[in-house]
Amino acid sequence: MSEKHQTALIAQQVDALLYHETHNVSNLANAAALLKDSLPNISWAGFYLYDQEQNDLYLGPFAGKVACMHIALGKGVCGTAFSTQQTQIVPDVHQFAGHIACDSATNSEMVVPLIKKGQPIGVLDLDSLEFDRFSSKDQNDLEEFAHALVAHLTI
Repeated sequence: MSEKHQTALIAQQVDALLYHETHNVSNLANAAALLKDSLPNISWAGFYLYDQEQNDLYLGPFAGKVACMHIALGKGVCGTAFSTQQTQIVPDVHQFAGHIACDSATNSEMVVPLIKKGQPIGVLDLDSLEFDRFSSKDQNDLEEFAHALVAHLTI
């Protein structure tokens, strides 16, 4: 299956995978594994979840190397995506002011905000060792993936 076709199907796959499943951690863990296994040239796929009491993003389920434990709102690509509630595509993370290098081998990143019923709940974070890995097509498909995923999360 071509990369283009695989990415377009990923929202349907997560919806089927999580059908009638209600445990947030399990759902996010399988969603991260699905992304890491399905998308080529991804070195890390996972989630940072918003903690209202701490007013920070905290590491959630992921697939990949060890990661930063928490990220301040507005800091790095994840904190920026959460604060602006806009997907961030960064072709070269080394050129992103304030980039947080959890894995120094990462060269590009895409972060999609997770929103349910108008309430921000966290972000989906994808890293690649390739420069300029993420396209506007990836953005559309992964925003659709995020929308399908949050339908299976309780808040």
